[in-house]
Amino acid sequence: MKRKGIVSAGTVVMDVIKFIDVYPERGNLTTITHESTALGGCVHNVLVDLAALGANLPLYAVACVGNDANGRALLDSFASHGVDCSGVRVLDDCPTSYTDVMSETSGACARTFFHNRGANARLTAEMVLSADVPARIFHLGYLLLLDGLDAPDAEYGVVSARVLDALQRKGYKTSVDLVSEESDRYASCVMPCLPFIDYLIVNEVEAGRCLGMSLRSASGEIDVAAVSEACRIFLEKGVGECAVVHFPEGGVAMRHGSAAVFEPSERVPSSEIVSSVGAGDAFCAGMLYALHEGFPLPRALRLANASARFNLFSPSSTGGAPSLSSLKGSSLQGNSR
Repeated sequence: MKRKGIVSAGTVVMDVIKFIDVYPERGNLTTITHESTALGGCVHNVLVDLAALGANLPLYAVACVGNDANGRALLDSFASHGVDCSGVRVLDDCPTSYTDVMSETSGACARTFFHNRGANARLTAEMVLSADVPARIFHLGYLLLLDGLDAPDAEYGVVSARVLDALQRKGYKTSVDLVSEESDRYASCVMPCLPFIDYLIVNEVEAGRCLGMSLRSASGEIDVAAVSEACRIFLEKGVGECAVVHFPEGGVAMRHGSAAVFEPSERVPSSEIVSSVGAGDAFCAGMLYALHEGFPLPRALRLANASARFNLFSPSSTGGAPSLSSLKGSSLQGNSR
């Protein structure tokens, strides 16, 4: 069977984005200048961004939503973007997951998240494995937010590792993304999965926490050499084909037997950035498309960086999603700087 297309399984949420000047110290007050609501989560963001590319790839969603207005909005969004949502389960006894996003408009536009796990916590291994479609890549995210998949497993260490192994046996190329959280769960929930992941796509915070490494200097500058070493370690520890680590300054990718590749992102003045919510998913969508199409890593990183850049000009997770035609030229053929 000739496989084509991408499945995204895992989290879907309603984001309530509150824009503030700066996050306050505990017990203090800050002003919400304005706010917006937007659909989000790995499954929604990655698939809608891929649909916006206009790449004519079959797209499939696997997730859980509540039988509520937010769940219906997610299903409507999938349908309007041509995403097959037959793998989305609607639960009567659990709300659709949601996140309050505190998005700072000054400085580095940092974001802080307050998340209600809701229906995402009810996604099971059986639900994920029930998907039987002729897609080429099966993308799972975000680990650490999927209670049913993050549970311990006597044989594999964690249920998600068992699921990823089964997906590979079904013939999929597996891809994984994580959530950035302050915890010690990376070793128990993520590391056992590495031998069953073909493409690992994470940010520098997640990569550092997985490996116990600092990927930025004491002054906060990204350490490209350290990021490259992190990619090498991920491959050494089992990632099958490609390890990718992205960060606001660009991205690094590495395959077995090859040197790490670094591509810088195009600098965007902070005054022009509306929000960075969903930028990581936009990068991931661009990278998944490039991997699906067999792009060389430098070109893949340029596409992913450009996809993330467009996202910065929209308040929502997917409102800035670009088309392939808008990315033609320097972002695909040459250095994006």
